[in-house]
Amino acid sequence: MRLGAKMVPFAGWLMPVQYTGIVDEHQAVRNNVGVFDISHMGQFVVAATPSSQKVGGEGAAATWLNSMLTNNVDKLDVGMGQYTFLLNDRGGIIDDLIVYRTDEQKYLLVVNAARVDEDFAWLQNHLKETGAACQLTSRSADFGAVAIQGPHTTALFHAVFGKNIELRPRNHIADVPFGTTNVSVARTGYTGEDGVEVFFPANDAVKFWSAVLELGQPLEIKPCGLGARDTLRLEMCYPLNGSDLSPERNPIEAGLGFFVDLKKTDFVGRDALLKTKEFGPRERLVPFRMKEKGPPPRPHYAVFRNGERIGEVTSGTLSPSLNWGIGMAYVSSAHAKIGAEIDIEIRGQKFPGTVEKKPLYRKPAS
Repeated sequence: MRLGAKMVPFAGWLMPVQYTGIVDEHQAVRNNVGVFDISHMGQFVVAATPSSQKVGGEGAAATWLNSMLTNNVDKLDVGMGQYTFLLNDRGGIIDDLIVYRTDEQKYLLVVNAARVDEDFAWLQNHLKETGAACQLTSRSADFGAVAIQGPHTTALFHAVFGKNIELRPRNHIADVPFGTTNVSVARTGYTGEDGVEVFFPANDAVKFWSAVLELGQPLEIKPCGLGARDTLRLEMCYPLNGSDLSPERNPIEAGLGFFVDLKKTDFVGRDALLKTKEFGPRERLVPFRMKEKGPPPRPHYAVFRNGERIGEVTSGTLSPSLNWGIGMAYVSSAHAKIGAEIDIEIRGQKFPGTVEKKPLYRKPAS
């Protein structure tokens, strides 16, 4: 609050929607560096029980997670992470999450704040049903996290942790000393820029946040809120759970089949995805851009083509980088082709747009 944050309720938390302004914070991430408090996100640990642990290769934790998640955790070496989905029996998306392999038989799952209780209950119930030799624990209340995003991320990482500490490659995680404790640094993000997500005990949250802001001052760091997070991710066509992803939609419809390994013999929702793959999805999630300056698109606005309603907007905003209205929408598959001309109905009036290729924003060549 001392930083001028405008707070809003979000998934049971009070979260900053903005500090100095959405556009200001957005541009800081695109051009310099920004820091987001993401302590609201859930953190689960899945580990093999001591009696079942095997050194190297597939173990009880990996076997069970592969039965619950769409991506293949067997592809993860220790210190690596991957994007994946937790599905219901119909193939609908309960949550999208990142799973990191932090030890031979231990995994960290970072899940969306609004789905923490639902995810944990779903996983816990299936764990009891299968009798897998695993332990599932939630450390969500005891750990915090921040996301540091922007071209100056590497410089800020070394300012915080020291010049001799190695920043791991994209989609890797490692423990790094900070003061008298260790924090976990994952090179991931939700903005399209270089970035890290740092996980630490909740007691160290204020200390770490303050250190990042102080050491980031020469790099023109700005604290950032939910507003800038949304405009940044939407320019990159990264989906938002609860808007673009839901239990009524599956990953193939959402254009995210790359993160589904149908070669795995069995996981929750696989049969439904096989049918979608065979017959094709009825609707697809597509990015679009408005062709005229005007009011920005918003969720639930109707999408038309040649006067026929073909879908609905799931996310929309005025892009600070492009200065155009942009969004994502589910439209009938026949009209989901790149370049297709569409109309978005905004307050009873139709405005023209086009279906675009991902991502909507591309960094200018330097």
